[in-house]
Amino acid sequence: MALLLIEKKRQTAIVTLNRPEALNALNQELYKELADAFEEIRKDDNIRAVILTGSGNKAFAAGADIAAMRTMTAVDARALAQVGQKPLDLIAQLPQPVIAAVNGLALGGGCELAMACDLRIASTTAKFGQPEINLAVIPGGGGTQRLPRLVGVAIAKELIFSGRIISADDALRIGLVNKVVSLEALMPTAEELAEELSRKPAVALALAKNAINKSMEAPLQMGLDHEIVCFASCFATEDQKEGMGAFVEKRQPQFKGR
Repeated sequence: MALLLIEKKRQTAIVTLNRPEALNALNQELYKELADAFEEIRKDDNIRAVILTGSGNKAFAAGADIAAMRTMTAVDARALAQVGQKPLDLIAQLPQPVIAAVNGLALGGGCELAMACDLRIASTTAKFGQPEINLAVIPGGGGTQRLPRLVGVAIAKELIFSGRIISADDALRIGLVNKVVSLEALMPTAEELAEELSRKPAVALALAKNAINKSMEAPLQMGLDHEIVCFASCFATEDQKEGMGAFVEKRQPQFKGR
């Protein structure tokens, strides 16, 4: 995959956007490679956590390729949005937790890509925004849907209506990111978190992610009913017996992901 670098460290997959000359701008080819990569990760039981980042020190992903979009028709734009949303939906629905290590600009499609991940760690140099309004368009990769779910409707409207770009500290303040660290500490911090999550029981973690995701798209009672189904499903796993057995026996559990 020319536009992606994929590395495996123990039970963590590190996926790196690799268009540094274009600030890792997202185009159709890169979107398709992302979709293929996450389809493969979904099938790999040996991968327990994923880190998504960008190559270089300037950008996670500085939005879409505007030059390529300039002459698009409405039909072309619809097709691009559909191609772009596919890998983001795969990331959001992936059984494994996905951590965005945001190492610089995360604008437009780059911000949307980070928001599709479960957790976001930002370097102090990171910047976030949905500046599409300044080009007379709106976000097309889930920005109008995921941003208000993360930061609330009023703040999401302010950011999308104004196209304002915010700092990592402001992103932390409004709840868009989980943590801000130095650029040098970014990957070690992300890898440490991924390693921690990879030691958790994989089935239970996947069910927790599924139940939380469901709460974002369903009425409360439907979400509560779905949580009961997911909770009960944990008791059909070997890890649940091991986890509770280890607790009662006062020892460290040895989870096997089944």
